[in-house]
Amino acid sequence: MKLNHKVAVITGGARGIGKAIGQTLAAEGAKLAVSDILADAAEATAAEFRENGTDAKAFTTDVADSADVQRLVKDVLAEFGQIDILVNNAGITRDNLLLRLKDTDWETVLAVNLTGTFNCIKAVARPMMKARSGKIINIASVVGVMGNAGQANYSASKGGVIALTKTAAKEFASRNINVNAVAPGYIITEMTERLPEEAREAFLKLIPFGRGGTPDDVARVVGFLASPDADYITGQTINVDGGMVM
Repeated sequence: MKLNHKVAVITGGARGIGKAIGQTLAAEGAKLAVSDILADAAEATAAEFRENGTDAKAFTTDVADSADVQRLVKDVLAEFGQIDILVNNAGITRDNLLLRLKDTDWETVLAVNLTGTFNCIKAVARPMMKARSGKIINIASVVGVMGNAGQANYSASKGGVIALTKTAAKEFASRNINVNAVAPGYIITEMTERLPEEAREAFLKLIPFGRGGTPDDVARVVGFLASPDADYITGQTINVDGGMVM
């Protein structure tokens, strides 16, 4: 139980990759703050964790709202007394070709995916610095490395997350806080299942393994980065993509 007595905040934690990350961290003994903009989904997931013996509580949060994120951190500290792990998983897509992309679609994706990650890192930094310990894992994407037609906003946001990860890692290392990113490739989730069939087939052609990944594939890497096994790793982006980007 490598995460016994640790408290993990997972944004976008109610479904998909976020929920799988929660299951992985809980299996190692972590207590969970399940944060999501969908209140009912967050509560249902937290209740499911509690039924399985995990100390878990739901928190409704809009990560794009800095005041809301500050409230989240305050409430988690009041409930659990500490924050040891932050997983920035909340994210959205609003796909379209660049010339057809609406200003609001650009701004909304950047606000949630990039500014939301910034807001959460900034909010947990003080309690982690005070404790002189912490693990921050940001969920990026391989499209933040390689780009992708039809995803200018999403690619830009995830590329920004990777750069933010490196900067935060340099700033917080002296306080014993590790900051890393995980960049999933084509992972089979509700989000990717909404892609057109031709888009899914195009992704699969780029993957040497010839198949999509699962949320658990991502969650296991997050579990490693959150554990003492990764104490000497910071500022890194680990691709979980079946070899899509090499």
